[in-house]
Amino acid sequence: MPISERVSRLGSGVFARNDQRKAAYLARRLSSSEPALPPLLDLSLGSTDLQPPEPVLAAIAAQLQNPASASYCLHAGTRPFREAVASWAQRRFSVDVDPETEVILLVGSQEGTAHLPLAVLEPGDRAVLLDPGYPSHRGGLVLASAALEPLRLEASAGWRPDFEAIPAARWAETRLMVLGFPHNPTAITGEQAWLEEAMALALRHGFVLAHDNPYVDLSLEGEAPALLRHPDWRACGIEFFSLSKGWCLGGYRLGFAIGAPWLIGALRQLKAVVDFNQSLALQVGAREALLHHPHWPEHLRAVYRQRRDRLATALERAGWPAPLASMALYLWLPTPPQALARGLDSESFCAALLEATGVCLTPGNGFGAAGEGWQRLALVHPIEQLEDGAERIGAWLRGL
Repeated sequence: MPISERVSRLGSGVFARNDQRKAAYLARRLSSSEPALPPLLDLSLGSTDLQPPEPVLAAIAAQLQNPASASYCLHAGTRPFREAVASWAQRRFSVDVDPETEVILLVGSQEGTAHLPLAVLEPGDRAVLLDPGYPSHRGGLVLASAALEPLRLEASAGWRPDFEAIPAARWAETRLMVLGFPHNPTAITGEQAWLEEAMALALRHGFVLAHDNPYVDLSLEGEAPALLRHPDWRACGIEFFSLSKGWCLGGYRLGFAIGAPWLIGALRQLKAVVDFNQSLALQVGAREALLHHPHWPEHLRAVYRQRRDRLATALERAGWPAPLASMALYLWLPTPPQALARGLDSESFCAALLEATGVCLTPGNGFGAAGEGWQRLALVHPIEQLEDGAERIGAWLRGL
């Protein structure tokens, strides 16, 4: 049976393709006909091995005994969570936020960035997005039948967005721009000045500026930019946050958006016919994290800094120098010369690397055309395993 054109345009998705390759590798490893293969070392997802604060898990466990946690939760039931978000925003950014009209609970920030285009765009509306950029940004725009305007990021420019690369006439046609700094996948913190420039364009041309900020507390170098620091964010801005990275709650799917009341209202109206909210037990855990463990990301930054530095050293010894990441969780690596000499693009290089070594990375072209020639490595295992992975990679590269 046919599927919709919009779903066809989505493609398979880089994480789905990687999932199939990992499953095939594990099946080979379990096969008695195969020689011994090294264990899978999955560095393709930003799903950390680090754990949330213990009191957060305890709060969730205790609340699970409340029968209300097994019930549906509509928007009104999220009021205590939204109040915790407002308190966090005041402490984190010194900004007063109305929990009733300017905050919404999300099933992870990815859900919000994917749904927003449906709430604010008509089919054919022009939308600007970063290239490379996180796949859900493009996915949400494709599902909304938007006209995509990629804003290419270049290594030679330090991954700084060149807003002047888009002609003024096309900015005048733009209805939405999606940014995200600290930036996934390039692992740079970014600068507040970039958001200031983007907001100036949004105000001048009357489009929505959406800023995806799940890594706001995981900058290793410099202060992470934030849309909430701009005095006019209420005019046309919305910012997405997550507890997945800063509090290691990825599997719990807890995120939120803070934005202009009309944007929060539009997203709330859309979500009302798409999903209910997470269990009250999970919301209690999120409140515990935001209110009583706001400094937890500081602990994580120390761990990720050590992993970044030691793995970069190990990769250099292996013959694959790694650019220094200024945010936690990832390294963004150019394809090694040995692989380029073999004619391997990002996808084929990562596939061959997995087959030969059991180390799984994410090919950069899965983040957009400008990601070709790069791969993302997630620092989501103990340093000993990461260094073992670097040794496997080095032995394979020397044989190419």
